[in-house]
Amino acid sequence: MTGQAPTARGKARRRRSPDEARAQALASARRLLIERGPTGVSLNAVARDIGVTHGALIHHFGSAAELQSALMGGMVRDLTAALQVAVMRVRADDAAPRTLVNIVFDAFDQGGAGPLAAWIALWNHYEHLEPVREAVSELIAALDQTVRAAGAESPRHVPSALLLLTLCAFGDAMIGDPLRMMLGRDAEDARRIVAGLLSALIEEIDIDVNSY
Repeated sequence: MTGQAPTARGKARRRRSPDEARAQALASARRLLIERGPTGVSLNAVARDIGVTHGALIHHFGSAAELQSALMGGMVRDLTAALQVAVMRVRADDAAPRTLVNIVFDAFDQGGAGPLAAWIALWNHYEHLEPVREAVSELIAALDQTVRAAGAESPRHVPSALLLLTLCAFGDAMIGDPLRMMLGRDAEDARRIVAGLLSALIEEIDIDVNSY
């Protein structure tokens, strides 16, 4: 029998370090959270997704709760980083409202902050949101600074504007597609409307809802 090159199945699998195994499991858990929602994240689902045993995940995380806690922590850090990017962009960008809307909507949609927020609420783990508090305070200060630099008085409604933005970004991430289909609106409509309302709140001008 002539010799044959070893197939991919026959090759020895490279042993992953504990850090690599944890990172792969967390990446899988994040993907499952975004695709399936909070109930889709379990040790069994993650183990099947990355091709390891349930016991291997227990070895790396200790329990499902520890895996979920690690995932929440990492995603909150990513959300905080996105808000910090928003702070820098708002300070440098003349089109601050739309820039801010895009960053926050992207964080809640592609970044998974929408399902994360739903998960935190479902399990009542609001302590995980504490790192976001400072980033939000910095964002309020940046918006305030931007308005002052333009020669206007400090707006009273910046916190309200950010509340509106965050609630809309969360809602769009969780149920935006079916709502848009029902109402005949496109994917950019929500962002455009929120950017207009955000500008109106920050600049304290009257809002003409018919313009949207």
